Amino acid sequence: MSELGLCSRREADEWIEKGWVTVDGVVVDTLGTKVRPDADIQIDPAAQAMQLKQVTILINKPVGFVSGQAEDGYEPAVTLVKPENRWDGDHTDTRFSAAHLRQLAPAGRLDIDSTGLLVLTQDGRIAKQLIGGHSEVDKEYLVRVTYGDVETDVEHAFPAESLEMLCHGLELDGVPLKPAEVSWQNGEQLRFVLHEGKKRQIRRMCELVGLYVVGLKRVRMGGVMLGALPPGQWRYLGPDESF
Repeated sequence: MSELGLCSRREADEWIEKGWVTVDGVVVDTLGTKVRPDADIQIDPAAQAMQLKQVTILINKPVGFVSGQAEDGYEPAVTLVKPENRWDGDHTDTRFSAAHLRQLAPAGRLDIDSTGLLVLTQDGRIAKQLIGGHSEVDKEYLVRVTYGDVETDVEHAFPAESLEMLCHGLELDGVPLKPAEVSWQNGEQLRFVLHEGKKRQIRRMCELVGLYVVGLKRVRMGGVMLGALPPGQWRYLGPDESF
């Protein structure tokens, strides 16, 4: 069911236990039941209705908040999701409910010292789309850097061949990185578009070519932009938006 994109594995388990899944017309309520690849799997409308109630929330994460569980005394970004922090530019008609905070998990990390677009979702399909092993959703970042003692007009001091290495040719932990799109946004800021998401990837890539990251902001995930969402505020993913 997860492989077919019908739901997450957790949802599949819940639906099976509730008797909401039929295989070739027969209700299957035993977890781990094996089925043929060509089996006809049908989902009860009650499961689909539950899925429609799931929400996805976009936060402009400030520095000092962790993406997931609280750690080392730092608060998780989900603590920002409260009515008073909702962006007044949110044009969805979704009314905030405490139920929206249940099983709300980050779909992709942002380091504690990074800012920008963080996605929290109850929808396992969106989580799989963004962070699954076969995810093809690209992520865009703006990265302010220095190069040795050079803090301004870094672009002219930084070797062109090193920029080429950022685009393709580096490896982390002995594994070659996928090609990335890296270009100068201005003299001190690079634009990265990544097609994978290793831990602290951009910072480690920059270290390998002698750059030091001063600031890092994620501005896009697939087709969803950070846009004008202010730091520390959040909004719901709109019905017309997709990653």
